Amino acid sequence: MDKIWLVIQREYLARVKKKSFLLVTLLTPLIFPAIMGIFVWIALEEKDNQSLRIIEVVDDNNLFFLESSEQYAFSFSNLSEEKAKELVQNGERYGFLHIPNFELKDPKGITYYGEENPSMNLISYLENNLKKKIEEQRLFESGIDPKIINEVRTKVAIKSITLDDQGTETVSDATVNYAIGFLAGILIYMFIFIYGNQIMQGVIEEKSSRIVEILVSSLKPFQLMMGKILGIAGVGLTQLLIWIVLIGTLTTIVTGFLGMQMPQQQAMEMANPEFSQGMANNSDVGEILQVLSGINVTQIVLSFIFYFLGGYLLYGALFAGIGSAVDAPSDAQQFMLPVTIPLIVAYMGLFVFVLNDPNSTTSFWLSIIPLTSPIAMMGRVSYGVPLWELILSMGLLISGFLFTTWLAGKIYRIGILMHGTKPTYKTLWKWIKTNN
Repeated sequence: MDKIWLVIQREYLARVKKKSFLLVTLLTPLIFPAIMGIFVWIALEEKDNQSLRIIEVVDDNNLFFLESSEQYAFSFSNLSEEKAKELVQNGERYGFLHIPNFELKDPKGITYYGEENPSMNLISYLENNLKKKIEEQRLFESGIDPKIINEVRTKVAIKSITLDDQGTETVSDATVNYAIGFLAGILIYMFIFIYGNQIMQGVIEEKSSRIVEILVSSLKPFQLMMGKILGIAGVGLTQLLIWIVLIGTLTTIVTGFLGMQMPQQQAMEMANPEFSQGMANNSDVGEILQVLSGINVTQIVLSFIFYFLGGYLLYGALFAGIGSAVDAPSDAQQFMLPVTIPLIVAYMGLFVFVLNDPNSTTSFWLSIIPLTSPIAMMGRVSYGVPLWELILSMGLLISGFLFTTWLAGKIYRIGILMHGTKPTYKTLWKWIKTNN
């Protein structure tokens, strides 16, 4: 154990002391908000500086009037198609929309002409506008006043409450649960890929430089592999904790600068009766705080740490085994496919199944199978998962980690000292079956 600890220290300190680690760790929480801020600023500037785009409309039906917006204005005329097209070609109009005669039940032949390909927003805007006008005209011809239809249309907001076995009611919100599951799943997916590849690259570099031959003279290959995996895991966990502290600090500073309050401060103030009375006049904020108070933060944080480390350790062992079997990164590609396929399945399943229906049969199995559970289960935890499912998933993940460590250890013992040959799957299978 002491030797493994020495390897962990070596791997951890060697990476943490690098300038690149410090730069990435400190700048990442600043880069993404800065990029988003720049994009928002550019979008606002473009909106302010963008000239009004005039679209010529020729309506052969003389029925449809399209409302202008901040970006698009409509000019209606009885020009021929050729004349209207000339206006576009001469730069006098941004585009030309031709609405031919058609049956209201089957509106066909509507065409837009422009000198450049129209954006999806423009086409959607035109389609929605015309759809609304056609529907209103059909209602009018049916003897129904469209105004009556608009008056009776009502927005409905359903409040979601979860009941547990004891009958305790908890306010929930699918959007909040979706966001938590999305962020947690994506973080784990990225962590496994980034740091798993670091393990593989580190093993390949040590193997090609023959440093590993000196290391294995004083410790067992399995000890070296475990030390490397745990050491790099410590680097990743350190980086994550620093990001959480930095993002939390920056959020507090920004919200304070903008005159807002953090949710924690608001929750504490709710204990004040005067504050609670004021909240009655602000139902939206009150509902948000109710949703946040109903989330089991402790369970989510502990589950995230477990699956964060468990998923990494499971895949980290496989990446270490692959790195030990090859002499160059290019040779590792053939062995990467079986390892990355389950990760991709988990990533796709997170969006297709888990976040859309966390209680479906597919979501259950994705969150139970060790190769997909680190990503899939984090997509379900925020929605609430039965304790027995969580225990079963964690138990199988631990078993999966032990199995992949044993499997990678068998490959690592032989592969770490092999040079000059390109192993195949058949070769790896022989190494696994070898008793040594």
